[in-house]
Amino acid sequence: MTLDALRLEVPDILEEEAPPIAGLAEQLIAVRQQPHADALQQVLHLLFRLNRCAMTLLERQRALQSFSEEYRHYSALLHQGMPPSPLFVRLCDELAVGFKRLLLQILQGRQPSRPHLAWCLYMAQHFLSQSLMRHYQLYQEPPAALWRDSHLLYWIGEHQECLDEHVAAPFQPTPAGNLRGLYQQMLLLAMSNPFHLTEGECPQLFGAITPLAELARLLPWDDEDEQEGPVIDLSHDQPCLSFEQPIVSNPVYLRRLELGALLVALHDPAPLQTPAERVLLERVRQHWLGRQQRRHPRADFSADCNLVVGLSGIHAQLLEKRPGSCAAQMLDASAGGARLLCKAELASQLPVGQLVLVLPHSGTPTLALVRWRHQNLEGLHLGLRYLKGLARAVWLRRAPSAQTHPGVLQSTPAPGNGWHHGLWLPCGQFVEDEHLWLQLANVNTQAAMPLPAANLSTACVVRHPLRLA
Repeated sequence: MTLDALRLEVPDILEEEAPPIAGLAEQLIAVRQQPHADALQQVLHLLFRLNRCAMTLLERQRALQSFSEEYRHYSALLHQGMPPSPLFVRLCDELAVGFKRLLLQILQGRQPSRPHLAWCLYMAQHFLSQSLMRHYQLYQEPPAALWRDSHLLYWIGEHQECLDEHVAAPFQPTPAGNLRGLYQQMLLLAMSNPFHLTEGECPQLFGAITPLAELARLLPWDDEDEQEGPVIDLSHDQPCLSFEQPIVSNPVYLRRLELGALLVALHDPAPLQTPAERVLLERVRQHWLGRQQRRHPRADFSADCNLVVGLSGIHAQLLEKRPGSCAAQMLDASAGGARLLCKAELASQLPVGQLVLVLPHSGTPTLALVRWRHQNLEGLHLGLRYLKGLARAVWLRRAPSAQTHPGVLQSTPAPGNGWHHGLWLPCGQFVEDEHLWLQLANVNTQAAMPLPAANLSTACVVRHPLRLA
């Protein structure tokens, strides 16, 4: 199966001739004068028909902008915390349909601009999020198609590189400001045990999650990752896999939701957060973590350590050249990773995906990846994922006597007498199947090899599995 935009659930075109939309805005304003239920029924009828008519991209976009204004009008009429009518939920669904059809028209164009594409993806996702929230308000299970389309919109945004494009969306309750945040806001709402919320708490929780949603991160799947966190399958029709479900999909569709930065931020001062929102977030956070037992017991303690940052620095440290390091304080640790606190000015050197070497005051240095980070008044909080095994410095050449390039070889004992090897390199330095010469530190001979496909990559480094004699 391949995820693509054509799988978006949109109705067939039934009319080739669209009704004139020149006076649509005035017509919608006139409809407002009718009783609320009748007005909503007429708006829904107009939108339903337009969504099934052939229209130019510009016509459809202008019409949907008018209907978005109507949505704001009718949502403002909902009493605070009161459940919506079924007609209002259908309006959310039809607006999502309209923006999904508009998205297909944009994608079929020659060169859609990233801001335009991001706006359309966001608007489609927003009305799906409203349908989700309103279903929960009515204590109804959202349709499976809602999650299929939500995952697909995220997938498209990821591949079109517009997840983080800011979109100004003056809706209430306030949604996150970009597609990444909005999608993760939906996931967090779904994982909050919403059917156990009391009446009126669902919109309140949706708004309380808004400033936190972007702090979570969907990370690429890695079988060796022993960290906890919900598993999202972009090819499924549910928000995330339950802990009992087997993970059988193609890894390209799997993501792990990393909540570390968000959980730290929950305790930060938030002057715009009401006491009721704080209590509500604290109540639902246990559901985000799930009932899964930690694979490794975590110990809370305070210990100083040092970090060598980046592949070239680690390479130098492994050769005992004593490169510069930065001080950090370890706040807790387990066999799978650790949480550290360091100075805020190190943020530019320590993005998510950076390779680091942890130098404790006693014990063996440990190779690790920055998994999440969060900055507050205390400093820069880092979540590290330990990379088990022996780290060794290596050099790579494109020819036996060519220029050397540093790399780090991570070697882990395999069952029996063998070893698993992973070669860490900077992103973009070499390509798959390129013929290279590898030389270990303190070894005079070089081994020739084609570079295999990577099995883990981040924004900073990439790891290639190796088989060495």
